Amino acid sequence: MEPSASNSMQPDHCLERAPMEVHQVAPPPHRSTIQKLKSRLKETFFPDDPLRQFKGQPLEKKWILAAQYIFPILQWGPNYSFKLFKSDFVSGLTIASLAIPQGISYAKLASLPPIVGLYSSFVPPLVYAVLGSSRDLAVGPVSIASLILGSMLRQEVSPTSDPLLFLQLAFSSTLFAGLFQASLGLLRLGFIIDFLSKATLIGFMAGAAIIVSLQQLKSLLGITHFTKQMELVSVLSSVFHHTNEWSWQTILMGFCFLVFLLLARHVSMKKPRLFWVSAGAPLVSVILSTILVFAFKAQRQGISVIGKLQEGLNPPSWNMLHFHGSYLGLVVKTGLVTGIISLTEGIAVGRTFAALKNYQVDGNKEMMAIGLMNVIGSTTSCYVTTGAFSRSAVNHNAGAKTAVSNIIMSVTVMMALLFLMPLFQYTPDVVLGAIIVTAVIGLVDIQAACQIWKIDKFDFLVMLCAFFGVIFVSVESGLAIAVGISLFKILLQVTRPKTVILGNIPGIDIFRNLHHYKEAMRIPGFVILRIEAPINFANTTYLKERTLRWIDEYETEEGTKKQSSIHFLILDLSSVSSIDTSGVSFVKDLKKTLENTGTELVLVNPVGEVLEKLQRADNDRDMTRPGTLFLTVGEAVAALSSTMKGQSSSYV
Repeated sequence: MEPSASNSMQPDHCLERAPMEVHQVAPPPHRSTIQKLKSRLKETFFPDDPLRQFKGQPLEKKWILAAQYIFPILQWGPNYSFKLFKSDFVSGLTIASLAIPQGISYAKLASLPPIVGLYSSFVPPLVYAVLGSSRDLAVGPVSIASLILGSMLRQEVSPTSDPLLFLQLAFSSTLFAGLFQASLGLLRLGFIIDFLSKATLIGFMAGAAIIVSLQQLKSLLGITHFTKQMELVSVLSSVFHHTNEWSWQTILMGFCFLVFLLLARHVSMKKPRLFWVSAGAPLVSVILSTILVFAFKAQRQGISVIGKLQEGLNPPSWNMLHFHGSYLGLVVKTGLVTGIISLTEGIAVGRTFAALKNYQVDGNKEMMAIGLMNVIGSTTSCYVTTGAFSRSAVNHNAGAKTAVSNIIMSVTVMMALLFLMPLFQYTPDVVLGAIIVTAVIGLVDIQAACQIWKIDKFDFLVMLCAFFGVIFVSVESGLAIAVGISLFKILLQVTRPKTVILGNIPGIDIFRNLHHYKEAMRIPGFVILRIEAPINFANTTYLKERTLRWIDEYETEEGTKKQSSIHFLILDLSSVSSIDTSGVSFVKDLKKTLENTGTELVLVNPVGEVLEKLQRADNDRDMTRPGTLFLTVGEAVAALSSTMKGQSSSYV
């Protein structure tokens, strides 16, 4: 490491610094262990302090506030007006036109009966309207959760050979997903889902979107025998090994409706006011394709259709929940994975649209609402649901004002379940495949990927691992790989904290990184270091080795190996937020090591918790005595420079 000319040592007269008032480092106010534990738990589990609204309120008011907190509909419901209803009514009908074809399509993506997708668009929105805190979130099945649910369950159970067991496992997985989601909200453990970083989600979503799209080649090409595997090689191999099953009629219909849906999506993206074009395009496609198949008897020409759907509302399914046998582990694992993914998507979507309208979404209440929605859904023939981005975007653009739009959508789906099911009998599978491809293609966010590459190359690597893991291994494996690499990054940051060497900006009492500010200059006789991370058992060995290496590099650069070349090592602890017993031992051991070389350790601005622990461990008052503890680096250098000058004069 070659020193630049601007960073070389200043001449001796730099020690003649202007007198500076030295401020005392004040110890933190005394708090008992109970008080500290209470404060820590509050900041960990209740950072939003939800109970602050109850302070100073009479008992009757507290009961009202509690009811409104649990059921947000009681908060905005009394002020609901006909003007708001008109907006919500239009929004509800609009998202219903999207929810009906998407519900059927996503259920098939999860290898479930199409009617289950409509069931899942009826009950969950009603539950969310009562419990949810978002005005824009439109609830229902989503592509990613459907894909994961179907792929994980298909690994052990075939939906064709044993459809009843597969359905039972799907409902049971939904129950465990809901219990897990509600528990996170109830126990205030929402920070767990923060381990899914933005880079991880972008890579995962893009990979899943490609796999979902490739899976639709079965419907778009009319292939009968298709692989159950979800990774790229198996899917493409299945496509090209069954070219004899390709149906030109299916391909022609699929291509036409896919182009129509993509054009509708493009129009709505270019002109957001025409949102209704892409919102209504799936339902128009279903209606047109159904009429064409019925009119030309196309099902006899090799175009597969949905078939007869059961009429009526959701039948109860609590008697179908599966809690025993060899499949318990499978449904628990599937529930956890789908629960995390759907919860992350739902909260992210809710917060996105809340930011656009400048209102707050309570993350923990959202977790409980989505969780209870899935728990209730699992007993009413529904599978995993959450806030869908495409529906929520349509809901937002259509002018939704409250969660009543979900109720309108639910009522519309109910009418379809009661009276319109026979009309879907001739709906071709190829159109459902085209709807799915159009819906998931927006999950491939190339612009966000380029932005990640520009900002953080390691995050880009995480994103690629998630992407390729999903494509070449499996959906859940890709997610696990990306999360594992993200955790490895966190461990690296914890075990290898950043340390920088500081120099003085000439003319002012400010010290900055020598390798960042070229005008910064070293102070003779001083090595000034700043540690920019908590000090704990995981990094104390590294910090000691790195600190001693900074000193060795300093002496090597100056060409001196004298014991007296460095008089003081100043540690700036202002960025150290916490320290444990190993960290305290590190400071004490470093002080002893430096004393053997004639160098004194000086600490600058330790924060409350750090200073308190250092004082408790400093029985001899050696680390925190006057002259070794300062409020700022500038005060430390000024005071110690005067000491050095006085010692030099007395020696002469």
